[in-house]
Amino acid sequence: MIAAMPRPRKPHLHRERNRHGVHVWYVRKGQGPRFRLRGEFGSDEFNAQYELAIQGKLPKRGQATAGTLRWLWDAYRKTDGWKAFSPATRRQRENIMLHVLKAAGEEPFGAIGSEDIQDGLDRRSDTPSAARNFLDTMRGLFQWAKARGHVRGDPTADVKPPKRRRNAGFAPWTHDDVDAYYKRWPLGTPQRVWLDVLLYTGLRRGDAADVGPKHVKDGLIEIWTEKSGRRVLVTLPILDVLQATLDVGPIGKETWIIGERGKRFVKEAFGNAFSEAASAAGVKKSAHGVRKIAATIAAENGATESELDALFGWTGGRMAAHYTKTASRARLAKKAAEKLKSIPAPLVKVREQEQNIQTNQPHSKGLVGEA
Repeated sequence: MIAAMPRPRKPHLHRERNRHGVHVWYVRKGQGPRFRLRGEFGSDEFNAQYELAIQGKLPKRGQATAGTLRWLWDAYRKTDGWKAFSPATRRQRENIMLHVLKAAGEEPFGAIGSEDIQDGLDRRSDTPSAARNFLDTMRGLFQWAKARGHVRGDPTADVKPPKRRRNAGFAPWTHDDVDAYYKRWPLGTPQRVWLDVLLYTGLRRGDAADVGPKHVKDGLIEIWTEKSGRRVLVTLPILDVLQATLDVGPIGKETWIIGERGKRFVKEAFGNAFSEAASAAGVKKSAHGVRKIAATIAAENGATESELDALFGWTGGRMAAHYTKTASRARLAKKAAEKLKSIPAPLVKVREQEQNIQTNQPHSKGLVGEA
């Protein structure tokens, strides 16, 4: 192999036998750092690594090459902006990028354009929520990259997110559903604690699984809720009906919601366990549907949009407006129905006269006579 090597040898290129008896190549300028070259000697990969090593840019094994999408992602994940995301959001975006980096991690990030982002959305068109999460992930990355001067333009800037499918979403629980669940899971069961924490706090399943004594201050629940990358501080009273359930238990030392063996849940596991408990009660609905009935009851009892935003950790007023509008329509319809009972007497008499005429009118045999 030595005889086949091109002469003269490239500057600062060295060859040695390692402790495993294998010949390896590395670049070292004087007493500077050593850069191990991988790949077959003389190959395009080998030569590309040599050029990076000469410039001092060859990454160590396991590190991303400067200028690649993988390098940009690794740098982004070291920022304060990334650390400000909730753990759930970070996990979600890391899972998305696992697939992106597998396909394009070694591509130059400066070469990624809006058409590449759109292609990513198109490949996820069957699952609009996954497409939106992909776009949010890439947009966060490139907005940061543009602000830091890594790229001149944001390839996600002109890409529109997929439209949300119009459907009712998670089916809301009803009063009958709650009654059925209570019959199946009485006080003293973990499953009863699960529902009452969800119902009387209005928390999402992940926050409900985490809430506990550590969040109680001066008789109030104070918890930072997590949704869509934002953290919102929610302050809630402990209602008497919830306190009665907690007093009976069983509850944990850190979290009120625990499993059969007394251990706390992660969000996904709690959602599955709660759905199974609901199914056992004949209710084929999810934990999120409990949050819907809680919002509905609060709105029906006159809660304002601002109060609903504060209670459920919403922002922007859109969700609160939906529930208050629905509750207002229900109240108006009920009032209108009551008014139907006081139809003016003359109209009632006219209706009675019409019925009498129809009753006393002789039966007509028609053109063909009786059968």
